[in-house]
Amino acid sequence: MSKLPDLEGLAIFAKVAELRSFAGAAAELGLSKATVSKAVGRIEARLGARLFNRTSRRLALTDAGRNLAVPAARILAEGEAAETEARAQSSTPRGLVRLAVPMSFGLREVAPALPDFFAACPDVSVDLHLSDEVIDVIGGGFDAALRIAALPDSSLIARRLAVVPRLLVGTPDYLARHGRPKHPRDLATHACLGYAYLPTREAWRFVNKAGEEVAVRVDGPLRANNADALMPALLAGRGLAIQPEFMIRDDLKAGRLVALLSDWHLPEIALHLVTPPGGPRPARIEALVEFLVKRFSRAGEMGKKVQRKVR
Repeated sequence: MSKLPDLEGLAIFAKVAELRSFAGAAAELGLSKATVSKAVGRIEARLGARLFNRTSRRLALTDAGRNLAVPAARILAEGEAAETEARAQSSTPRGLVRLAVPMSFGLREVAPALPDFFAACPDVSVDLHLSDEVIDVIGGGFDAALRIAALPDSSLIARRLAVVPRLLVGTPDYLARHGRPKHPRDLATHACLGYAYLPTREAWRFVNKAGEEVAVRVDGPLRANNADALMPALLAGRGLAIQPEFMIRDDLKAGRLVALLSDWHLPEIALHLVTPPGGPRPARIEALVEFLVKRFSRAGEMGKKVQRKVR
């Protein structure tokens, strides 16, 4: 005997018992009469008891059939209710979405955007995970993630939303005391504040318009695994730092920071929306995904889907 109950057979039996008709049950369930008869036969064989007394004009439940009819009807009703609820959840945004985002971007950009999402989808809740570490989307049970990186290849789905400019910056006070670097190689003599999750933490890479690449080893008083943690030392004039433009936009406008090496740029990174592969997503996930795409995509890049590497 199979370890699992024959739920399909029990549900079919329940419909036959309700209608007292194999033909009626077959018509209501959209099955052939032979399929219905075989399903009831399977249940009888598993139980070792007849469930119906059959005559040419009448179908009556046996004692075993009467004892089984109520729990079988309950199984059928609960199965129909479960399917109805699942269909409603898949078509109407409702339930919890687990979203992983980088710490600084999450605090500055994603968290302030979420009230607009909740206004549009009041029955959806978000479990927001903030970390600069590379999160295992599938292993961590996340429905989606935002990544700011140059992503290598993988089977997971990443939608490129926008380029994230990064700038080498310092305070006017620091530059007055230590001079302004004119070439990336000059950074070897400067105090540099480092971000721990750079692909090459000990060296900063630059490219100029001619395609010349320079990698310079840097050192300084502070390295941190979150870019916000560098800001107090940066604004206090304790060194130079590479920061994403969205973090230092106001400081640049106010003159508290100065962008350096304008003839050189850092390797491009972009904001990606990462989701696990698979079939159609539940409505709650699709709603949040489309909201994030609309909110953070730049013109001309929205909706580009590529296969990327994510862990």
